[in-house]
Amino acid sequence: MSTKEQKIATFDPSQPGLAEGSIYGLPFTAEESEIIIVPVPWEVTVSYGAGASDGPEAIFEASFQVDLLHQDFPDLWKLGIYMDEAPENWKNNSVKFKALAQPIIEALEAGENIADHPALQADLEAINEACAQLNATLKEKVLHWTKQGKKVILLGGDHSTPLGYYQALASQYDNFGILHFDAHMDLRIAYEGFTYSHASIMYNAIQLPQVSKLVQVGIRDFCEQEVEVVRTSGKVKVFTDADLKKGQFEGRTWQQQVDEMLDLLPEHVAVSFDIDALYRWYCPNTGTPVPGGLSYEQAVYMLNKLAASDKKIIGIDLVEVAPGEHDEWDGNVGARLLFHMCGTLAKNNGLTTGERIYF
Repeated sequence: MSTKEQKIATFDPSQPGLAEGSIYGLPFTAEESEIIIVPVPWEVTVSYGAGASDGPEAIFEASFQVDLLHQDFPDLWKLGIYMDEAPENWKNNSVKFKALAQPIIEALEAGENIADHPALQADLEAINEACAQLNATLKEKVLHWTKQGKKVILLGGDHSTPLGYYQALASQYDNFGILHFDAHMDLRIAYEGFTYSHASIMYNAIQLPQVSKLVQVGIRDFCEQEVEVVRTSGKVKVFTDADLKKGQFEGRTWQQQVDEMLDLLPEHVAVSFDIDALYRWYCPNTGTPVPGGLSYEQAVYMLNKLAASDKKIIGIDLVEVAPGEHDEWDGNVGARLLFHMCGTLAKNNGLTTGERIYF
């Protein structure tokens, strides 16, 4: 019996997770785990609410309260889920460059031209370089794990963080789509001068030749520039929250809408989930909330339909979870959504997650 098999035999999933364990209190090492969570505690370019850089830690802490017997994936925990350690300089650089970004944002909000301020222009260039370096380092970290046969999920951080992840996927797949859950299009071009802004992640993603389709779900906020990108790129299909709700009010089922959206995706799919795609009561402390949204149940239904489809899920990221000062609710929702995403990825990739529990 292997060490992992011994741990499965002796670990009691009905009891609280091990305090010294990895995420969800599981007893497995990285080598023994099928799924690796890569945390990216980064929020340099946020211009409204803050806290996303603390999301990975909040989710980790809340994960110990998640019951491991998942109705859809009862044997998921046995596969092993391990949370990698982020390089210490990621969090330090996030704090450092976020402080440099704030005067730039304030100057722009005051109607000033950054080019007229050499010090601010130098800081802007330094921020863009730091973000590019993060992307490069993240790409190598993701490839390190995938080359070992691991399934990798990225855990942000703000929504700028997955670009290096997509670059890693682009080095492995010639053609893939992104299923994007969000309140925002994130198609702004170098928003506020930041090449790698959280508001520019999907614009940057569709610049990768390997990304052939972007399907956006639950969108509620966008600007003229983003609409122009949608109309000219040829890669983007948007399903706004208003249009989805209108369809439901007029008789279309969520199943019909989900099938329509999934049919637009190519064979290989990466999922990007900004927590603000959900109604705000699931994520009251997220940075840029917008009225409306998806229910948790709608989101996991769509993830389950994707898992059971003929599409191949090649990656997942969860971003913009920001903990509250006095409660763990955002981390709690994030931890449970992440656990479901682990099951989605595992089942779709043929890993044993057990038969769904029916009552």
